[in-house]
Amino acid sequence: MPTSAAEPREKSHLESVNIINALRRGTVPAGGLERIAVGLETEEGVVGSQLDYVTRGGGDVKFIRGDYGSGKTFLVARALEMARDKGFATAHVIISPSSPLHKQKGVYQQICASLRTREDEHAVKAVIDTWLFSIEERLLRVSDQPIPEESLEKATLKEIETALAGISEMNSSLAAVLRTYYRANNAGDFQTAQSAIGWICAEPNIGRELKQKAGIRGDVDESVALIFLKSLVRIIVNAGYSGLAVAVDELETVQVLPRNQREKSYNTLRLMIDMLDRGELPNCYFMFTGTPAFFESPRGVRSLLPLADRISVIEGGNYKNPRQPQIILSKFDERKLEKVAEKVIEIYGRAYTEVDRSRVSHRFIKAMIEKLTGKFGGRVDVIPRIFLKEFVDVLDKCELYDDFNPWENYRFDARTIKGELKEEEAAVMVVEF
Repeated sequence: MPTSAAEPREKSHLESVNIINALRRGTVPAGGLERIAVGLETEEGVVGSQLDYVTRGGGDVKFIRGDYGSGKTFLVARALEMARDKGFATAHVIISPSSPLHKQKGVYQQICASLRTREDEHAVKAVIDTWLFSIEERLLRVSDQPIPEESLEKATLKEIETALAGISEMNSSLAAVLRTYYRANNAGDFQTAQSAIGWICAEPNIGRELKQKAGIRGDVDESVALIFLKSLVRIIVNAGYSGLAVAVDELETVQVLPRNQREKSYNTLRLMIDMLDRGELPNCYFMFTGTPAFFESPRGVRSLLPLADRISVIEGGNYKNPRQPQIILSKFDERKLEKVAEKVIEIYGRAYTEVDRSRVSHRFIKAMIEKLTGKFGGRVDVIPRIFLKEFVDVLDKCELYDDFNPWENYRFDARTIKGELKEEEAAVMVVEF
């Protein structure tokens, strides 16, 4: 049918426009990352195999190690995209002094706040609704005769308890709030339903009224955060998803904390690794990112020997083994940047019109890279974001103006991006203004 043939083309066009728009803004695109990925085939294969293992009920972890400009952010975004394509719910946690690793409740809050699926962003409510609907569907399917609405609700409430058996015994409040959420939804009491979702996500300032209706006391705290995470994963899997994949970014910020908080953070990491290895977090995949200093400095993981032993790697020179606990990323180089530019040209052609290669030739791309790196002390690894933003601008002008000649008209003025530099970019760049 003409409609079905047009749909993939339209989807590809929209995705291409989204990618180009993100590059114009200097950000990582939200989707289609496989179309601009370069030199990550082996790493993607390893992550994909881990995700397949987790789908079958395992738990696994990977540490991503690399300097600024090595592509940690891109690989993490690509890994989460792969996970969603494989049916996972995903989350992205950013570690910072204000949201530290040793605060397990804070990590759990970020997981809930950033949870997304292929269909939904801020997906906690959608996942819970899907799970509850699947319970109702199962009850209706196994019944020999129609079930009255009141009886269906009663049976579903009982199934909520059964589904969380073993976990709810350690903390019965979650099952109580889920039952309250289900009843409120059925009654059209959306304020109570929203409060219940907020409580499950450990949001602050949830009113006393919800706790009275649910018959509970207190909130999600440090002592139960991991129990609630296990419950959330069970709900995700029972809702039909493959599991939960979580990226935990910027672990290097742990190093600036006082010693007791650093040690607590590293012990949290060790605890999570051990739980995954013991099968206590089934259907869970965690990726942690950090700079080399995080792995090697005295204030990094080396300060906790049991953790260092668990995630250490055998150095292999040119033959890196990404199946080890760490994926060690190399710095971005000129060859990779040229390949990305060629991929962007192809995507631009799908988003707009085919690029005039007589004006934007491979020779021009090489000259443009040399011009930019010359302004940044020769550091190819720190300019991909800036280069791609400039490069899309060149492609735009070539499409908009028939007489635009990039060889004659392209000028890079480092002063124009001075205010746009991220803190970590400014720290490593030698900029010639």
